[in-house]
Amino acid sequence: MIPANVPAQRPRDAKLLVIDARGRIVHAPRARFVAYLRLGDLAIANDAATLPASLHGVHAGSGAAIELRLAGRSSLSAQDVHRFTGVVFGAGDFRVRTEDRPLPPRLASGDRLTLGPLEATVERVVRHPRLVALRFHGPHDAVWAGFARHGRPIQYAHMQTPLELWDVWTRIAAVPAAFEPPSASFLLDWESIRAMHHRGIAFATVTVATGISSTGDPDLDRCLPFDEPYRISEATASSILTAQERGGRIVAIGTSVVRALEHAASRDGVVRPGEGVADQRLGPASCLRVVDTILSGTHEPGTSHYEMLRAFVNDDTLADADGQLDTFGYRTHEFGDSVLIERAERPIIDTGAAA
Repeated sequence: MIPANVPAQRPRDAKLLVIDARGRIVHAPRARFVAYLRLGDLAIANDAATLPASLHGVHAGSGAAIELRLAGRSSLSAQDVHRFTGVVFGAGDFRVRTEDRPLPPRLASGDRLTLGPLEATVERVVRHPRLVALRFHGPHDAVWAGFARHGRPIQYAHMQTPLELWDVWTRIAAVPAAFEPPSASFLLDWESIRAMHHRGIAFATVTVATGISSTGDPDLDRCLPFDEPYRISEATASSILTAQERGGRIVAIGTSVVRALEHAASRDGVVRPGEGVADQRLGPASCLRVVDTILSGTHEPGTSHYEMLRAFVNDDTLADADGQLDTFGYRTHEFGDSVLIERAERPIIDTGAAA
C-alpha cells in the first residue's frame, strides 16, 4: 500500500474496500460508505478530540534533548491530568522515522523532565527502558494550558508537513482524550450523518482515549495496544440494546470503538453505561460479542490493528483483501483509505443430533 502523505481527512478520491459476511470483496468510493449500511444498523464512532501529545524538552539530569509522547492515562477525568504513561525519544522530531530516532538518556525514578512550560517527574520505568509513568506538576488547569501551548500532534515521518491540531480533530471531536486521532472517523461529516438518519441508520458515539500506533522499537511495539480508558453514555448503551433487539448490526467506526464495546460487554455480553479501561488484545481467537461490522483504515500485517481484523474474517480472506489493496493502490496510515468488514458467518457444526 501507499503511505498517505497529505493531511486531507476526506479526499474526493478516497477508496473503500468492502468484505461482506461471506467473504466477498467489492471496491467503492469511500464517500458512498453509507450505502453499505442497512436499515436498523447502529453506527458508533469515537468522539474523542486529539491531544497535542508530543512534548519536546530536556532531561534535567543530563541536559539531553528529548521528545515525550503521551501514551496512556488511567481515566478520562479532566481533573485527572497529572499522571500519564509516555514513550521517550532522544533528540529529533517526526521528520526522522521512529525506528531511526536516537535513544533518550537512561531513565530512572525521580528524573525530572522540563517540557516547555511543564515540569514532570518520572515515577517509574514500565516494562521497557523508554516507557515511563510520570507525574506533571502544578494545578490541572496549568497542565492543560501547557499541553495547549507547547504540545504538538504526534506525527510520523510519512507525513512531512507539520500537522496542526485541526488536521487531527474529527468533525465530531468533543472531549480531549485521544493520543492519536481516531482516524476512522475522518470519513464522517454532517452530510454523511444526515444520510444515515434518512436511511434509518442510527448513530451514536463513545469516548475512547485512542492510543499510539507505533514506537519504532520492536520490543515496545509488541506491547501495543496500550490500555485505553473509555466512557459509554446511557444513550449509547440504550441504542445498542435497541439495535440488537431489532436485528440491526452494530457497526464500529474504528478499532478503538471495537475494543471499548467488547471490553464493556466482556462480563455478560451486555454493554452498560459507564467508564472502563480496555486492556485486552483482540485477534483471531477472540469471540466478538457486540460488534458485527468494523469500518476502519487500512492496516498492515503484524500490527495490533491488523490482528483485530482477524477477529472478523479468516486469514485467507484477509490475504485476498491485502492483495487487492496493493493492486488497486490503496493508501494507508491515518489519512489513508478505508475498509468495511462484516463479521464472517460462522459455519454450522453438525453434531449428529436428530432434527
